[in-house]
Amino acid sequence: MKIALTNFDKAFENRIRLQIMSVLVANESYDFNSLKELLSVTDGNLASHLKALEKEEYISVIKSFLGRKPNTRYQASAKGITAFKKHLEALENLIKQQKG
Repeated sequence: MKIALTNFDKAFENRIRLQIMSVLVANESYDFNSLKELLSVTDGNLASHLKALEKEEYISVIKSFLGRKPNTRYQASAKGITAFKKHLEALENLIKQQKG
């Protein structure tokens, strides 16, 4: 049986990127430190995965100040939400094919 992998998105092959998008699709936005704590990753690891998603235009970055401290928040873009949903549908279809 041949399985169609056309809707799988390479941007979500990595577990951390998949987790980041899951959080951002489920929430309006999330800040860097909260994501880091939630996902239990290092600053550098999180930053590299966020940069990869930003390069694909799947997330947008919102920089601001809270008092005198810089705050960086991330938000899933419409393009990112669409790509993520297509990827999840592809995963669901793969599971259904395996069961059927």
